[in-house]
Amino acid sequence: MPTAALGTNRASGRTVNEQFHAFDADNPHVYRALERMAARRLAAGATRVSLKGLFEDLRRQLPYGVAGLNNNYTALYARRLIDDQPDWAGVFELRRRRAA
Repeated sequence: MPTAALGTNRASGRTVNEQFHAFDADNPHVYRALERMAARRLAAGATRVSLKGLFEDLRRQLPYGVAGLNNNYTALYARRLIDDQPDWAGVFELRRRRAA
């Protein structure tokens, strides 16, 4: 099976999970912003929140040219939010993971 199918970036040799953890460690403000945005939507009465939608909103808030918000990270951020806020388990729709 090709390594790309296993979630490995050929250029870096790192899995998406490894890339995410490196990005998250270098950019803790991204997680904090997503957490605040989700909390605001829930406080306003939302029962479901799209992490992809939050990601797009965050992209619009960042200065032009700021890079790094990889769409491959949205599910990992959703899982992290649920880990940190167990009450939000039903807020985000998650699919079963293909790779660890």
